[in-house]
Amino acid sequence: MKRLQELLKLGQRAAIAAVEGMGGAGKTELAIQYATRHKKDYPGGICWFGVRETNPAPQILAFAQSKLNLEVPQKLAGRRLELDEQVSWCWENWRPSEGLVLVVLDDLTDLADCLPFLPKPEQTRFRVLITSRLRNLDPGFIQEIPLDVLSEDAALKLLKALVGQERVEPEIEKAKELCKWLGYLPLALQLVGSYLTKKPHWSLAKMLERLQAQKLDSEALDLTEAQKRRSLSTAERGVRAAFQLSWLELEPATQEVARLSSLLAGDIFLWEWIESAAEKLDWPDSIDVDSVTEDAIDQLYERHLLQRVQAAEPAFKFHPLIRQFLQEKLPESAQANNFKKAVAATMAAVAREIPQDSTRQQIESLRIAIPHLEEVAQNLTDAIGDNDLIAPFAGLGRFYEGQGLYGLAVPWRQQCLSTARDRLGDDHLDVAASLHNLAFIYKYQGRYAEAETLYLQALKLIKSLLGSDHPNVAISLNNLALLYESQGRYEEAETLEMQALGLRKKLLGSDHPDVATSLNNLAALYEAQGRYAEAESLYLQALKLRKKILGSDHPDVATSLNNLAVFYEALGRYAEAESLYLQALDLTKKLLGSDHPDVATSLNNLAALYEALGRYAEAESLYLQALDLTKKLLFSDHPDVAISLNNLAFLYSFQGRYAEAESLYLQALDLSARVLGEDHPKTVTIQENLAYFRNNFKASNSWPIKLTKILRPVILIPLALLRILLLLPWRLAKKLRALVRRR
Repeated sequence: MKRLQELLKLGQRAAIAAVEGMGGAGKTELAIQYATRHKKDYPGGICWFGVRETNPAPQILAFAQSKLNLEVPQKLAGRRLELDEQVSWCWENWRPSEGLVLVVLDDLTDLADCLPFLPKPEQTRFRVLITSRLRNLDPGFIQEIPLDVLSEDAALKLLKALVGQERVEPEIEKAKELCKWLGYLPLALQLVGSYLTKKPHWSLAKMLERLQAQKLDSEALDLTEAQKRRSLSTAERGVRAAFQLSWLELEPATQEVARLSSLLAGDIFLWEWIESAAEKLDWPDSIDVDSVTEDAIDQLYERHLLQRVQAAEPAFKFHPLIRQFLQEKLPESAQANNFKKAVAATMAAVAREIPQDSTRQQIESLRIAIPHLEEVAQNLTDAIGDNDLIAPFAGLGRFYEGQGLYGLAVPWRQQCLSTARDRLGDDHLDVAASLHNLAFIYKYQGRYAEAETLYLQALKLIKSLLGSDHPNVAISLNNLALLYESQGRYEEAETLEMQALGLRKKLLGSDHPDVATSLNNLAALYEAQGRYAEAESLYLQALKLRKKILGSDHPDVATSLNNLAVFYEALGRYAEAESLYLQALDLTKKLLGSDHPDVATSLNNLAALYEALGRYAEAESLYLQALDLTKKLLFSDHPDVAISLNNLAFLYSFQGRYAEAESLYLQALDLSARVLGEDHPKTVTIQENLAYFRNNFKASNSWPIKLTKILRPVILIPLALLRILLLLPWRLAKKLRALVRRR
């Protein structure tokens, strides 16, 4: 109202202001309120013309004759006046002594049709107020006020005004849900509020339940002729009828694109997905697909049916009730089933772009796709082709796993498996892949028994489908071996790793990256068993092979350098370990950039080495860098953040910074318990570390700590060795000391 008054400010030149918005946004109501409140500002009169699909000329002439008692000439100087000239005569002779005049053109649909009949700019006593469902009527000539839906607070205020505060407050959360479901649209709120006043025994919860079940068919969102006659409301139609007016103005091809778009979730989406889906459809030879989608976006946006929500890229959103309206129109199209298949295939392709290990930047860019992948997975499964069947589920699983949100990933992994079995049967490679993916996440959750069952099923299925001599069998053997290793079942793990290594050499040859992977994993297994000579030999073989096959500048080479460094550190070969850690760190930065999770891994591992050497200042600096980088790249609630907090707490314990150490342990424990669960092995380890800290480091009678403090000024290396001997139980308890990336 304030903005409108500024645009039509008294004393300025002739002004035209347009209130623009979707059907039901309250444009007409705003115009009525403005005219009512500012009546005294327009002593020359206020005239209201409904101009939907017509020009105002006949109404202006009739108004001049009946209200102003003007005799409009048909001829002038012997020449017959055209219609626009007759209207212009009316403006020139409009009660010249009575001051400013407000002219309201309500529901304008065609500016070109009305433009010849508007007052001329030099006729400064006129102010023109237009309401329209169109955008950008004439930005250089007409002042525009875009009227959006209400805020949540304003919607609640309106609902309270309609049905009474005493009825809304006890169900305030349901009231918020109701307003959100209605998309904060004033017309919808007014209709539902009026309906509720006639149903005083209804709760807001019941109203919401009815709306969710009946959607736009609900009588609460309709307005019959009888209701209009009995109401003082300015609403002239129900929600569906209001949207129908805009729908009828769309080209047939645009209507088809709108139906197609409604299959996405009711959230922000990229227009490129619509373009991609449209390209998968059969259009008449006379129609250019690019032109169809380009015209569609223009028409939908122009009529406020589509909202642009990001300026940097073409991202849009439908109002929730508009989306419901468009979905109602879907069955009317002969291509309805093809629309579903096209959208499902498009989003399956988007799902495949989600990497297994996502950085924060990748996650943020992918987040926009998640509601739409969920929509496809939940409601368009029947439209997904067999080749794309597991893609949406697998993509959702990877998205949440990449953030360490395993609890959110599991349901999608489970649904992926059940969907694949239902559609493809038990004997299919996608079923085997689904078994592997679910087992993988169960392992991360510490659900080892369930993971083992699934891995064994997957291995058996792959062998039956592909035969025993296939690279996928080696992958399955390797995954099962890693599970056994994490459980301390070393003999079973070794048998499987040896089988995987032998199979890879047989099928792929000795000079293959997968062979290097097997050598690396077998080395890690031997290291865990204390078979150091064998472990070192295999680590070196893996490093040499990776350099030979992949070149010295490759991420897998950095991984081998890192793993060999961890191994040497465990043996007390600190100089060699430091050299390898620094090489791994430099190579990782060179190949992946400074902002990458693997850089945080290298920083963390190098910090652990400096900590063991008593180089606490350097260790602290690196731990803090690793922690900051992990938070930056992987979010603050990622399990790796808990590991970094745990490691930094361990360092502070040895520095006697007990308050800081305890605080970090508590943060790490809280984070791990929330994200991974209280029974997860990592959570249990942090809990044990905290307990050991409280019992030994904080306790005043802890003689190992006292002795360590006394000897701290002595040479660093002997001190580190003494610390290892005196605090061996603690070293064993600290299982999260480093993030080692094993491939």
